[in-house]
Amino acid sequence: MILIVNKRLLSGRFKGLSLWPFVFLESKKLKKDKYFLNHERIHLRQQLELLVIFFYVWYAIEFFVRYLYCREGMLAYRNISFEREAYRRENDLNYLKNRPFWAFRKYL
Repeated sequence: MILIVNKRLLSGRFKGLSLWPFVFLESKKLKKDKYFLNHERIHLRQQLELLVIFFYVWYAIEFFVRYLYCREGMLAYRNISFEREAYRRENDLNYLKNRPFWAFRKYL
C-alpha cells in the first residue's frame, strides 16, 4: 500500500480513494487512522482478488444498477457490495488475516 496525500484529487465527500496499489488521502492525519487504513486495505484486497481491472468494472456496474434503483448517489455508493464489506469490517483490524476469498459476495 502506497499512501499519497492529495486533497485536490478527492471531491470533499470522500476521505480516501484506493487505486491499486495506491491509496490517496485527503490529509496527512489519515495516515494514523488505523480504521480508515483498514477500510482501504480491504479495498486493495478486493481489487487484487478481481485482478484489479475487473474490480473497477464490477464497481461501476454495481454503482449504476444501485443508482437506477434508488436515484441517490451516496446511497448507491454506500450499498455497493465492496463498500458494505469495507464499512462493516473496518473496525476489525484482524479481518484481513481470516477473510475468505471473494468475501464481498456476502454483501451483494
